[in-house]
Amino acid sequence: MPGDDHLRFVALGDSQTEGVGDGDDTVGLRGCADRLAERLALHHPGVQYANLAVRGRLAGQVREEQLAPALALRPDLATVIAGVNDLLRPRFDADEVAGHLEAMFAALTGQGVRVATVTFPDVARITPLARPLSSRVTALNHRIRQAAHRHRVAVAETSHHPVVTDARLWSPDRLHAGPLGHDRIAAALAHALDLPGSDDSWTHPLPAQAAVPSGWRTLGGELRWVASFVGPWLGRRLRGHSSGDGRTAKRPDLLPVRTAPAGGETAEDGTSV
Repeated sequence: MPGDDHLRFVALGDSQTEGVGDGDDTVGLRGCADRLAERLALHHPGVQYANLAVRGRLAGQVREEQLAPALALRPDLATVIAGVNDLLRPRFDADEVAGHLEAMFAALTGQGVRVATVTFPDVARITPLARPLSSRVTALNHRIRQAAHRHRVAVAETSHHPVVTDARLWSPDRLHAGPLGHDRIAAALAHALDLPGSDDSWTHPLPAQAAVPSGWRTLGGELRWVASFVGPWLGRRLRGHSSGDGRTAKRPDLLPVRTAPAGGETAEDGTSV
C-alpha cells in the first residue's frame, strides 16, 4: 500500500458497513468499516477514509449508487460488502447478486485498488426461524469466493467459525452485529488484508464465563423477536419502503481518521470499557 500520507480507503455496502448496531443515529454509528479505518490509521497516520454505505441497499443498488463515486475518489483500498438484504427478498437470485458484487470487484481492481469482502454466517445458526435461508447463504458465499478468486479480492471468511453465532456479537434484532461483532468483522478484514498486527484471534471463542443473553433460542425469545423486529421489517416490505429511504452516505468524502474514537472500546464479554 502507499505511504502514510497517500493511503485512501473507501467502504461500499449496506447497513453493516454503515455501522448499524454499533452506536445509533443520535450519538453516531461506528461499525466495522470505521473500526478497520482506525486499525489502518495505527500504521498509516495519514490515511483518509470515506464510507458510502447506506442501510437497506441491495447489491445492485450498491453497484448503481456507490461504485462510480468510489472510483472517483481514487482509493488504494476498498471494502465491498453487500448481499444480505438480497437474501431476505422472495425473488433472491444468487447469480444475480454475485454478478453485481463481481462487477464492483472488477471495476475497482481494474483501477489497481486492493479490495476486501466477507462471506456471511448461516443465519439459521443465529435464529432457527431463519432456517429456510441457509441454502441461500451457502449459494451466495460460494459465488463470492469464486468471484473474489477471479479478481484477487481478499476474503474474510466469517461464515464458518463457531464464534460468529455467539449472541454477544449480535444486536437484539439478530440482523446486525453489535459493537463486539463489528470489531470482530474489522479484525477479520484486517487479517484477510495481512495488516501489521493482525492475526486469527478474531476467530477465537468469547470467554466462557460471560453468560449468553437470555431469550435467545427459546420459544418466547423467538416470538418476541418476530414481534419486535420481523413484523416491522415485513411491514416496510409490504409498503415498498426501505430502512434506507431518504438516507445518504454518512461519510461521502475522504477525511482523516481518528484513532481514539468517542464512546470507548468494547470488552470481549460485550461490556463497554
